This record gives sequence, structure tokens and C-alpha cells, in this order.
Amino acid sequence: MSAEVARVLAKAVDGERISTDECLTLLRSHDLTAIGHAADQVTRRLHPEPYRTYNIDRNINYSNVCAAVCDFCAFYRPLKHEEAYVLSTEEILHKIEETVGLGGDQILMQGGLHPTLPLSWYEDLLRAIKQAYPQVNIHGFSPPELFHFAKVSKLPLREVLERLKAAGLGSLPGGGGEILVDRVRKEITRGKVLTDDWLNVHRVWHELGGKSSGTMMFGHVETLEDRVEHLDRIRQLQDETGGFTAFICWTFQAPEHAPWFGGDRAGGVDMSKTPEAGAFEYLKTQAISRLYLDNVPNIQSSWVTQGDKIGGLALMFGANDMGSLMIEENVVAQAGTVYHLTLEMIRSLIRDAGYIPRQRNVFYEYIDETDPQDLAPRASRTLLPVLN
Repeated sequence: MSAEVARVLAKAVDGERISTDECLTLLRSHDLTAIGHAADQVTRRLHPEPYRTYNIDRNINYSNVCAAVCDFCAFYRPLKHEEAYVLSTEEILHKIEETVGLGGDQILMQGGLHPTLPLSWYEDLLRAIKQAYPQVNIHGFSPPELFHFAKVSKLPLREVLERLKAAGLGSLPGGGGEILVDRVRKEITRGKVLTDDWLNVHRVWHELGGKSSGTMMFGHVETLEDRVEHLDRIRQLQDETGGFTAFICWTFQAPEHAPWFGGDRAGGVDMSKTPEAGAFEYLKTQAISRLYLDNVPNIQSSWVTQGDKIGGLALMFGANDMGSLMIEENVVAQAGTVYHLTLEMIRSLIRDAGYIPRQRNVFYEYIDETDPQDLAPRASRTLLPVLN
């Protein structure tokens, strides 16, 4: 480990804010163990409690119709495509009923940028859900969707968010963030919100008293400098509003099952030629996210894209939360990456890391009782060997 990397890690562990240049120094380093150990120390300082958390929710993709074109997405379909769909309210309510029956208290509801659905359609859907299941939080509509709603309805963004909040929207996911650098966004997608507007959706929502999560999808056409800029934009907005509850990063998943995979798309990038980032890069980037985002309280593991072993190991590389049981997931699955964990597997991964598993809600409040078997003394945690 170089003296400069050691200095930056010590600075972060001591609670000092690291700079963009120092963040880049860490991203260029290959000393995964030292970076992971520092992130773990910061996590234990921020979360000294003996618990690590998870939640139970369901991804409900109400529609796959999308007016944008993203080179990494195998899920979306054009409006008149034979596989295009919009779920009925009855179908959505049935999915929520199943989720509640499995102990869930939340749904993550996202779709594409549907070109014709009016804002009233979304308001009516939210009201129907809250009337039937008032206890369920609706973690819904990514910033690209919400920005699109404002464009389609020709209404100010603030008014759109106020109306959806009044209808029952509880919190915002961080979907559609990819890399918050316009050069990158323009290269991999067309017809989708750019950086400032993506951030402004969160800003306005936070100003209305709402909470949301931040995300980053990396390992495609971006540079390390772009990753730093992305993290810095998140940190700047959090300094301003304090509205992000968590940050989640994951690696680009090659869309092998998309009909255009490896094909020629006008104006697009052939993402089939993009080498996938592995577990080493995922763990390092997540750990550095923990060190850099000193004002974001929670970091989620991305076991959905990494699998159980790396997803569990992420709890030693800066994550304090295992994310969702994910009763249903369609978007990542369409890209060909399918990892499924049971509730007991998630709880076992937390125990194996030396912690007590607790179920939480979107606001990171515990909503369960501790299991007496989890209160017994456990062996000290050790960093497991990591494969590149």
C-alpha cells in the first residue's frame, strides 16, 4: 500500500472528509483489503449497533413501455410492441396482497417512460393502493419517470410531486442514475433525463419533506474520474438537503437477452463489447463509496447483481444493509442476471458476518423483534479471502 493511500484511508477512518482527488487515488489503487478494512471501520463507527438490516418488498414494474432508449436495458419495449404491457390496478393489488402475506411492508414500483399515460392514472393507482393497503409504503417512480411525468402533463415538477405525495407516494428510489455525468448519459441513452434534472427531482422531493435513495451503475463506458464526479454530485446534494437515506451501487450487467444485444443501433453503444466489472471492482467501489459519502447514513449491498457470497461479503466492505428480499425482480433479470435468496439466506449472511439480522422499513427503522437465538455471543468477524 502506498503512503498516499494509507494517508487517505487514515483520514477517512478518523472522520475527516476526503477530496475528489483523494477519492480518485483510492479508485486507482488495487489494495482491496486495506480499502475494505477502512470502509468497515467507518461503517462500525456510523453503526456501532450489533445489527445489520434488510427489508421485505416487491418490485412491481407496472409497465415496460418506454420512450427512452437505453443501451443497457433489456426490459423496455416500444409503445406498440407485441410484448408491451401496462398492469391493471387489480393485478397490482394482487401482487401487493402476496407481498403483505410474506411480511412485506413496501413495494418498489417503477416502469418505463410511458408516452401516453396521464398523471391522473398514477394518482388513481396510488390512491387505490393506499385505500386497500394503508400500511404499505410506496417506494415509487424513478427520477427519470417523474421528470417525464412533468413533461407529459406540462406541469411544474414541484406540482407533480406534490400531487403524487398527496395521493400516497411515500419515498423515491434512485433508479435511472447510472453515472451522473452528461457525457456518459448521452453516450448510453437517448431521450432520458440528464444529470442536473435527475438530481433536481430528488432536491424538490427532499424540499417537500420526502426521503429517497441514491444509486450508481458502473463498469461500462465511464472513467474512474466519472465515478468520482457521480459520488461528488450525490454528496453535494446530501449536504444541501439531507434527504438521501441510503446509497446503492452495482456493476453493469450485460443485456444478453435483449433483441439488439451486439447489434447495430443508431446512435447507440454496442454494450456487448463492454467487459464486465468483477467482484474485486464491485467491492472496492462500494467501499470507497462508504468512505466518500460521509453524509449518507446507509450503504446497501447489491446481492441481486453480485450473488450471495459477494453480497454477504459486502457487509465487510462498507455496507450495513442487505437491501431487499426482492420477492419479484424483472429489470435485472431481463439482462440475464438472476440471483435469488430466501429470507433465511439473507438472515444467515448477516449472522455469518457477525451481526444480528433485523428487518427495517424504508426509513431504516426496525420493524421486527430480535430473535433470542441471535443474541448469543458469536465469534469475531474476519475478512474472508476475496477473489479477483
